Amino acid sequence: MFKRIHKLAIELPKPKHADPNAAAAVQELLGGRFGEMSTLNNYMFQSFNFRGKTKLKPFYDLVCSITAEEFGHVELVTNAINLCLTGSTQPTDPNAAPMMDALDKRNSHHFIASAQTALPLDSMGKGWTGDYVFNSGNLVLDLLHNFFLECGARTHKMRVYEMTDHPVAREMVGYLLVRGGVHVVAYAKALEIATGVDMTKLIPVPNLSNRAFETTRKYEEQGLHRKLYRFSDDAYEEIRQIWKGSHPEDGQPLEVVDGTPEGGPVPELDEVQEEFAPGIGPEEFMEIARRLQRSAGM
Repeated sequence: MFKRIHKLAIELPKPKHADPNAAAAVQELLGGRFGEMSTLNNYMFQSFNFRGKTKLKPFYDLVCSITAEEFGHVELVTNAINLCLTGSTQPTDPNAAPMMDALDKRNSHHFIASAQTALPLDSMGKGWTGDYVFNSGNLVLDLLHNFFLECGARTHKMRVYEMTDHPVAREMVGYLLVRGGVHVVAYAKALEIATGVDMTKLIPVPNLSNRAFETTRKYEEQGLHRKLYRFSDDAYEEIRQIWKGSHPEDGQPLEVVDGTPEGGPVPELDEVQEEFAPGIGPEEFMEIARRLQRSAGM
């Protein structure tokens, strides 16, 4: 089972301007082959279908813990897309075509289908698919796939970072570069224990330190590149058998953290009247409030 906390992994900055084209690019990090929908569902199904959970518990615990973190990454990228879209249009008479500017944006689906919010699509509007999930049932093969998946995800994040200077997109990408780096190292260490092969000699892939990106530095200074969260109160303790020793880049000690990251507030999305979203006016709101009061016996 999963426990939900009403926070994002980090606090995202308030957007000072809209950038729908940046939102379209960031969609790749959500619904692309190497996006967060893929990392989540790959690890989730591998954890659900894991054979020999007791015998191979440290590996099972590792995949489970990273699965839980990926839920938060899906949420974080989604909110970053939403904030990049915030303020794209302004309310006015519908006959004045208040959303005409959307015709010139990379992804008009954001304006037609979801009232200027994220969708499980890639940067070209192709829907995420379960065909992206790899779960062979072979432990070493799945771990090797996960290592490759995280390296591919890191590559795409670096490219999206270079495509846009929108502060929300860059803050989100900077954090995920650091956390994705943790997962790369974690799967490398798991493979080393399972096979004896030192995969850490391959990283980083691509061969560029996260510190090259401005928004990663504060997270590395907080040591987040060395921390693996259990995302649980009393389970998945045996990740400590894998996540130990020193970080392959800076030699600092690795740390297992009980529970979850401190997190930040979930953004409040304002009404978008020209999108009829949420479509609840003052009269409807008061009537809903009266119904809730009656339901509560007030």
